Amino acid sequence: MRKTYNRVDDITGSVIHVQAEGVRYRELAQITSRRGSSLGQVIGLREQNVAIQVFAGSRGIATDAEVRFLGHPMRVPFSHALLGRTFNGSMIPRDKGPELRDNLVDIAGPSVNPVKRIIPRHMVRTGIPMIDVFNSLVESQKLPIFARAGEPYNPLLARLALQAEVDVIILGGMGLKHDDYLFFRDTLDESGALSRSVLFIHTASDPVVECLLIPDLSLAVAEQFALQGKRVLVLLSDMTNFADALKEIAITMEQIPSNRGYPGDLYSQLAARYEKAVDFDTAGSITILAVTTMPGDDVTHPVPDNTGYITEGQLYLRGGRIEPFGSLSRLKQNVNGRTRADHRTIMNTMIQLYASFRETLEKQAMGFRLTPWDRKLLKYGDRFEKEMMDLTVNIPLEGALDLGWTILSDCFDPVETGAPSAIVEQFWPKKA
Repeated sequence: MRKTYNRVDDITGSVIHVQAEGVRYRELAQITSRRGSSLGQVIGLREQNVAIQVFAGSRGIATDAEVRFLGHPMRVPFSHALLGRTFNGSMIPRDKGPELRDNLVDIAGPSVNPVKRIIPRHMVRTGIPMIDVFNSLVESQKLPIFARAGEPYNPLLARLALQAEVDVIILGGMGLKHDDYLFFRDTLDESGALSRSVLFIHTASDPVVECLLIPDLSLAVAEQFALQGKRVLVLLSDMTNFADALKEIAITMEQIPSNRGYPGDLYSQLAARYEKAVDFDTAGSITILAVTTMPGDDVTHPVPDNTGYITEGQLYLRGGRIEPFGSLSRLKQNVNGRTRADHRTIMNTMIQLYASFRETLEKQAMGFRLTPWDRKLLKYGDRFEKEMMDLTVNIPLEGALDLGWTILSDCFDPVETGAPSAIVEQFWPKKA
């Protein structure tokens, strides 16, 4: 029987302080006051002084409120009944469906033992050429999408949810505008993908502590599905909002701030979530794609800066496109040699020629005379941007590779591409 406390020492924002013994970090507490009952989570321990973040805020809580610690952290009910459902950060259904209470699983557990992991070696096909061809996504990879405000990163995540060749999609939204939440829900519902998806949504008007719970809820459910042999793709948006929630709570707790006011353990907090990506040796896998918005388009901002040290590459979203030069999948070499013999050739050749196209654009802007080669590059670059870089393009990997050869053959002679002769002889389109 857990002990009940009837004295609140201090109330600061949505955090209350209680003197208590035998309490653990992240443990749940039930706070009963005149306004009713609400849940909170232990976010700080200093000897017997326990700080509790109240999910619904502290308004209406008096110093004589009753606080009962529940003896366990936040839990998520796991079953296949989760599929097609939408919840908030407190596991309360947003879709007006029934609450789930069976088979409770603790969230925010340790990452998987390395002995149980295997080297990533399976590709996750998405139907997006700029990912499949040039920055192949690999099962168990953790990959951020760096973007400034206003870029279509949520539509990109929605397309990935629809097109990715995986078994289960877990979508975790943090600090979303209500319109963005409705966009995700309606897009998945209309396409039929909602039946293989679970949505955990925190909107900008919800309590801050729920924002911190969204990644942990998403990854706990993903882990359970992966243990059942499922290939799970976790989509998170936006990890900068998650970090801002960490900062807000750290300020409330009067912690010593680090760079730009973020807590000193920002790196550890981010790594604890990203390191949940795994390919089990005897079960399924968890792959993580997480949007990280860059305030002021500044990649040295603490959130993207710390993220870059944790993850295995990044996708840069600029001008509504995946930027080919800044983007990198560090694990793509594990899979793109297993797809088709011409995959690496197309990847390297097209990017090299696109770099030459960008140089030609600068040359044209400065008024230099263009050579016949420059005009070929201009034709090529225009087609590459429209037919390969545009995020509305949806074609399988093999179709994208064939399209790459078609673009090359329409713009250049074989010798001008610099591609190996053996590959050119095998894949260069034959003229009718």
